[in-house]
Amino acid sequence: MALKIAGNFGQMTVEFLKHLELVESCSAHTLRAYKTDLDQAFEKLKGARFEPKTYIEICRSALTSWASLSVNSRNRKLGALKSFTGYLFDQNYTNEDLRVFLQGPKPQQKIPHFISVDEALALLKQIKAELEASLDEKSKLSLRQDYVLMLLLYGGGLRVSEACELKSKNILFEKNIIRIRGKGNKERLVALSPIVMNALKPLHASHSEWIWGDKALSTRKAYDRVRSWGARAGITTPLHPHALRHSFATHLLTSGANLRSLQELLGHTSLTATQKYTHIATNQIAEMMEKHHPLANLKK
Repeated sequence: MALKIAGNFGQMTVEFLKHLELVESCSAHTLRAYKTDLDQAFEKLKGARFEPKTYIEICRSALTSWASLSVNSRNRKLGALKSFTGYLFDQNYTNEDLRVFLQGPKPQQKIPHFISVDEALALLKQIKAELEASLDEKSKLSLRQDYVLMLLLYGGGLRVSEACELKSKNILFEKNIIRIRGKGNKERLVALSPIVMNALKPLHASHSEWIWGDKALSTRKAYDRVRSWGARAGITTPLHPHALRHSFATHLLTSGANLRSLQELLGHTSLTATQKYTHIATNQIAEMMEKHHPLANLKK
């Protein structure tokens, strides 16, 4: 097959971003990040025509200019270049897959921050106690929303954006599931416990489009609420929504949940993203053995 005639870098990146939006259904956040990375890489070459011979040199020059960034930031930018390079190959602008020439530093495996089961339950009990003691209807509504937010993050493992954008029509009470639109605009069904579903009913009964009222809850407000309640519940480390999602995954895995099921619940496209939780579970099991196994007495 004859190669297509390539345009200049500016035209090529615009075509690529349209492809990501319309064909790959990438999120607005991903599109903005990729555009920024590609603009930086090809800043001085937008009017120049694409030529495979010089392309790798340009990409490597960009990677060198990003050397002072963190490993994760550099790899994110490298991912943008590789994605664009793969697009050029798939669209037949080059007969060689140039991605093999693009290499970056290996990212460090970070163990996600999570809280203990006791801390998670203390958080929920703190909100519920204040909700039951409140006499003001406006305060009750705010407390009820906070309680549901924590339950969605810890009881359902939702991303904070997924919880903030939950619509009433996507709650299926008869099946104990909710419909979520997650990363990459991909839809999934999340099974929730009766406790979470029952907590959702009063908010659903308001007949608003979103369970939070007339509009979606802002992620910034969600972060503030989680942090505030973490402090009020006596959790010493500053709490954030991702920590509750991580805690959901960790506690399920430690209790015997299988990795594939956990992958589906979290909405991970790759099992690799889910496997990081196995390190946490293994560490917890090792600590339990150290503390409770009879052989531990030999040290005393």
